[in-house]
Amino acid sequence: MAITRRSWLNKSCILIIVVASVERFAYKGVAANLVSYLTDVLHESTSVAAKNINTWYGVTSMLPLVGALLADSYGDRYSTILASSLLYILGLASLSSWALLWTWFPKRKRSSSPLFLSLYLTSIGQGGYNPCLQAFGADQLEEEEDVLPRDSTEENTSTRSLFFQQWYFGICSGSLLGVIILSYVQDTFGWGIGFAIPAAAMMLSALCFSCGSPCYKRKQSKTEKPTGSMIDTIRAIGRKMMGRSLPLTANDEHLAELELQEKAPMVDNGRIGVLQTNTCKGIISGEDARIVLRLLPIWATCLMFAVVFQQPTTFFIKQGITMKRNIGRSFEIPPATLQSVITISIILLMPLYDPLLIPLIKRITGSEQGINTLQRICIGMFLSIMAMVIAAILENKRLQMQTFDNGTRVDIVHMSIFWLVPQYILLGISDVFTVVGMQEFFYSQVPSRMRTIGIALYTSVFGFGSFLSAILISMIELGTRMRGQRNWFSDDLSEARLDLYFWLLSLLSTLSMVLFISMSKYYSHKYALANNNCK
Repeated sequence: MAITRRSWLNKSCILIIVVASVERFAYKGVAANLVSYLTDVLHESTSVAAKNINTWYGVTSMLPLVGALLADSYGDRYSTILASSLLYILGLASLSSWALLWTWFPKRKRSSSPLFLSLYLTSIGQGGYNPCLQAFGADQLEEEEDVLPRDSTEENTSTRSLFFQQWYFGICSGSLLGVIILSYVQDTFGWGIGFAIPAAAMMLSALCFSCGSPCYKRKQSKTEKPTGSMIDTIRAIGRKMMGRSLPLTANDEHLAELELQEKAPMVDNGRIGVLQTNTCKGIISGEDARIVLRLLPIWATCLMFAVVFQQPTTFFIKQGITMKRNIGRSFEIPPATLQSVITISIILLMPLYDPLLIPLIKRITGSEQGINTLQRICIGMFLSIMAMVIAAILENKRLQMQTFDNGTRVDIVHMSIFWLVPQYILLGISDVFTVVGMQEFFYSQVPSRMRTIGIALYTSVFGFGSFLSAILISMIELGTRMRGQRNWFSDDLSEARLDLYFWLLSLLSTLSMVLFISMSKYYSHKYALANNNCK
């Protein structure tokens, strides 16, 4: 029986999307312009500021793995959201307080440690807040009996797909307001008030979420929590790799019975990471770790996409500082504001995805389903590569236009900042395809008891990608220093070679996309084989 998509979401889903959009307003209000704060106020070099931001963002994106595991194992999503929001608010409040007090401290006693402590406290809060909120929102669509992971054909026609698109539309709207409003406030009225507004917004977000408590569906899993069984499975995988047998324990048999009651789908044998029972009617809960391992090849090939998406918050901003930013005689565009172009592109394109893009793709491919989530991710990867190619060409042109007046270098080149818009637009369009595709893919490809972990797998792509970006910058700096070449990330952008860095990212992203296509074919084949074996 075909599954048709509803054109509406229930009230609890809508409220959670609104809450998420306010949270994104607060987060983007801090993150979008942080590189300017580190370089202009704390006087860090461009490369050090970029690495600090990438590391912070990496930790922020990785902690949801821990928060999701704890929520799915020892608590529930609703309680985790409330507890995490308190830590989140505390971190933002301490950040704004520190920024207000910074100018009162003597220069010799100033330290950036309180800043990073506050930032990482917000990271801990987000670690439990973000994956649980999104999974909790998707739970509001579930029937009393958990739906099973579906194949890609069913995913494209499910109400859950509508939720993920509306969710992303909501958080992009909040991000847009955060980038535009708070970047201007920070550059014009100061960083103290610029950080205080996000703290107040997060308080409002937590209050709105609490007010909706009576209408939420708070489902409690009827199965064993996955943490212990995942540890057992990791041990079992090690034993198998050493050539030992894998007998089922009494606890494993009990968990298998529980899983049969949950009517979880059966997949193929150890080649795709799940042990098979004789009746092929269920999976052993102790194989949760294998389910995650089966997703790792796809996860790994998405990392370069995350590296590319670090550029708008770091080097793209530094590019914009050196370009003409005037509108009229007195108003200057804050460079960080151009990140709003990404969000505007997403907001404009998202409503057109189903009614316009999907029918067009169906005509091109001749498929009734259009594209599945893996194909959607791949399209976004290609567009991100094109964005980096354009960024490299534009940066090379900017360097050529660097002029000198009587032997003195001109800080601002005669090139409008609006030349950066095309690369931002392409990243926004790629975001619609890849990010939404990753959210739906990682959520739908795990059992219902692991849905929060599935969301955390998606966010961890950007966490590891941020760490990879910081490592790549350090390696390039070391390599150029050893060869006596000029630093690609020099604070003086007339001496920097960001164009070469963007070309390198384009090349590495292309290789990553090729691997992704290969892994996607392998994954689809194995997943289909598993379903066929259990029919």
